Amino acid sequence: MFKSVSRHVCAFDLEWVPDPTSGRRVYGLPATLSDTEVLEVMWAKAGATSEKPRPHLKTALCRVVAVSAVVREQQTNGEVTLRLTTLPRQSDRLMDEGELISAFLGYLGQHHPQLVGFNSQTADLPILLQRGLVTGISAAEFCRRGDKGWGSDYFSRHGDAHIDLKSVISGWGIATPTLHELAAAMGIPGQVGPEPHDVVNWWVEGDLRSIVVQSQYDALSTYLVWLRTARFAGFFSEEQYLEEDLRVRGMVGDRIAQGDHHLTQYLDQWDSFTPQPDDAIVISLATKAVATDQAA
Repeated sequence: MFKSVSRHVCAFDLEWVPDPTSGRRVYGLPATLSDTEVLEVMWAKAGATSEKPRPHLKTALCRVVAVSAVVREQQTNGEVTLRLTTLPRQSDRLMDEGELISAFLGYLGQHHPQLVGFNSQTADLPILLQRGLVTGISAAEFCRRGDKGWGSDYFSRHGDAHIDLKSVISGWGIATPTLHELAAAMGIPGQVGPEPHDVVNWWVEGDLRSIVVQSQYDALSTYLVWLRTARFAGFFSEEQYLEEDLRVRGMVGDRIAQGDHHLTQYLDQWDSFTPQPDDAIVISLATKAVATDQAA
């Protein structure tokens, strides 16, 4: 279990897809081949079968296309702010990969939040490093390692700068649940919608928006699983946990009111899983929040 909860937490999700440019270079394919033809070669090299025509590719051969994060900041006076942030900011416009990775790693290097992911030690962090090298960016502050303590050393497996929830609470092996399975068992949205998501299919179909939306869903689920884990470990009391839960609901509701209507589906599924708090609890927490704001 992790040893601490930072005042600044960043629970994130990455989405990546096959990169034809890397495929051409690695397999020496001619420029005359279309991207679709290159992808077919890449999948064939990865062991495609009739049952599994699009197998997973090595992360170095994939392009990062979206990153979402739920960021929690607690001020010294106890005030907590929560926000959901996403790159690309326009869900239907592809962002330069180097700029996307540079922006995310630059934020981590500058602000040093406690980083939380699911399978992030073996998947998300390696692809950020590999594709950062491929795109030729510099991430000096992110890469800097402290001499002592957890500090901002995201590479240490013995500190709390980077918490991989899969490693902490799920373990490894054939019985290990996915984020979606674990979240749903907890009453947190896992698979949102009637069909399992398939990022590669969306990419091939040119549907970037669905990929970005899925990234937001997964970042929210990762944060909520972390929140439940932090409650389990004793970092939040029952009342504090309920308050944090309501804070997430309020943030999602605010985003929906601002026009992010796709989040309604996430909230509806969450509501279908979770009994709503008693009105008395909601009123009590709301009163407490108002009193805190007035005192500040």
